[in-house]
Amino acid sequence: MSNTVLVLGSSGNFGRRAAAAFAAAGWEVRRYARGTDMTSAASGADVIVNALNPPNYHAWDSLIPEITASALAAARASGATLLVPGNVYVYGREPGPWGPSTPQRPVARKGAIRVRMEATYREAAAKGQQVILLRGGDFLDPDSPATILRMVMLKGLARGRITAMGQPDVQRAYAWLPDMARAAAALASRRADLPAWSDIPFAGLTFSTQDLRDGLSRLMGQDLRIGQFPWWGLRLAAPFWELGRELLEMRYLYATPHSLDPAPMARLLPDFQGVDFDTMLKAHLPARPAPVATPVRAR
Repeated sequence: MSNTVLVLGSSGNFGRRAAAAFAAAGWEVRRYARGTDMTSAASGADVIVNALNPPNYHAWDSLIPEITASALAAARASGATLLVPGNVYVYGREPGPWGPSTPQRPVARKGAIRVRMEATYREAAAKGQQVILLRGGDFLDPDSPATILRMVMLKGLARGRITAMGQPDVQRAYAWLPDMARAAAALASRRADLPAWSDIPFAGLTFSTQDLRDGLSRLMGQDLRIGQFPWWGLRLAAPFWELGRELLEMRYLYATPHSLDPAPMARLLPDFQGVDFDTMLKAHLPARPAPVATPVRAR
């Protein structure tokens, strides 16, 4: 008999990949429909993946606590384990590599919101609710247009330009979503071996904009140039544009070198193999037009 997972937010970046990864691992996958009763949807589920997130950072201060409370209530009613994709906002500018023992000292409002969210999950775990928090850096997914890499950094790639959000040599953590979702399914399968609270970093890939430029230049056979993202434009738009205002608050992350500690997940999933840097780059190469056949004249 297969295990059953309920995926909240299955149309989003992580949720979509999680649903596919659990299905590939042999799980029965249910997709939660927004606006329906979450507790009823969770009935009979072994695991709930809480990938719900307000789009474009909208009203995080009120919506994140609501989503957290609803997911915990559904998990308590069904007896399911909760699996939550975490981010790196909670660490602020702490020295890395970041992991479970790194102090949570956020420097942005959204980081503080996530600290409170994680505290709520830890409190629930202390009362017996199993929670697995799988923490990744910036999402990478060549099939999703809604990642910073595709929306901003590689937007001008076909024209020979890469956009740096900070200094080009700053190393940053990235999570290849197909791999992070596979790791989530693998950890869920091992939930009986895990404690009530697990904070597991997904190290993924760590690279700079310069590394990105050098790798893509090599693969494309051309010298790509790096331009700077116009943060001044977001400052002008911030009073009138919610997403611009929220992105501006996270500028510090593009100036803060960081990586995630691979050791905790390696201990749990020693055979897990993730994508390599070149494979990730190749998946983001611009599509090339198909060659036009040259008609051959009969002699």
